[in-house]
Amino acid sequence: MLRESLLYERLPRGYLRCLICQRRCSIAPGKRGWCLTRENRRGRLVSLIYGEVSSLSMNPIEKKPVFHFLPGSVWLSVGSVGCNFRCPGCQNWQIAHYKGGPMGTTYVGPGELLQMALREGAQGISWTFNEPTLWFQYTLEGARLAKEQGLFTNYVTNGFISPEALRMLSPWLDVFRVDIKGFFEETYRKIAHTRAAQGVRSSTELARNLGVHVECVTNIVPGVNDSVEELRAIARWIKDALGVQTPWHISRFYPHCEWSHLEPTPVETLEQAWHLGREAGLWYVYLGNVPGHKWENTYCHSCGGLLIRRYVFQVLQNRIRNGRCSHCGSPVPGRWQ
Repeated sequence: MLRESLLYERLPRGYLRCLICQRRCSIAPGKRGWCLTRENRRGRLVSLIYGEVSSLSMNPIEKKPVFHFLPGSVWLSVGSVGCNFRCPGCQNWQIAHYKGGPMGTTYVGPGELLQMALREGAQGISWTFNEPTLWFQYTLEGARLAKEQGLFTNYVTNGFISPEALRMLSPWLDVFRVDIKGFFEETYRKIAHTRAAQGVRSSTELARNLGVHVECVTNIVPGVNDSVEELRAIARWIKDALGVQTPWHISRFYPHCEWSHLEPTPVETLEQAWHLGREAGLWYVYLGNVPGHKWENTYCHSCGGLLIRRYVFQVLQNRIRNGRCSHCGSPVPGRWQ
């Protein structure tokens, strides 16, 4: 189902510039942009994936991962195809590395998606699995409907959304769960095949300034973004630009796709990154993909008391009361009820 794209401009000689993400593709007549999900069709930029669903499931918010927004809540998670990056270790590469042609999707309209979320008892809708920015019109309409019905909304994103799109979406967006793949441009060239480091940081800062709840994830890949210099720089930026209260999830890499030959990240590397985050002054640093590790739990930033005990995506115990530590009474940043 074709839908005219939002946010594009006309250029000379029939070209169109897409303004959805920071690639800002200039698209010739009859051609598609870099992500292959938008086409210049007779002078109109059209989305080829509006409502085209590749993946749909009910998931706890911890799976995103998001730890400081309604822990233990269940959200309807939905994705399409395509991405504006081409990460060689992508765990969802079958849909994210869309190369054109048959999509293998099913059409689900925004209203139908909302009714599904309500019927299943979801507390929110999470656009995930592939890059939701490419689904902009669909997610915008879905987010508006969700908010009208009292549901929450979440983008699981690489952060390369344009500021124009983010500003348009932000009134209906509750959570911006963003991948910070590295700090240096060279790292993003290896991972995403574009100079995106500064652009991702800028959009994340904008989301924070627009009042959207932000949580950051760094998937540490051996030999790619695991240097002390890079990890320390990420931690310091989160602290200085987003605030000490911003959660930083440090995730263990497992081999996928073109990086299937690499080894999983050593746990010692993740623990070193955790210490770097804490030394930078961050209150909440978490380890991911290490089931049973003590640092997948939440501890009070003030007294150190255990607040939320987790195992993988399951909340085993929650001691936060009315947004405060049950040990010392300090406010715990986030949304808890």
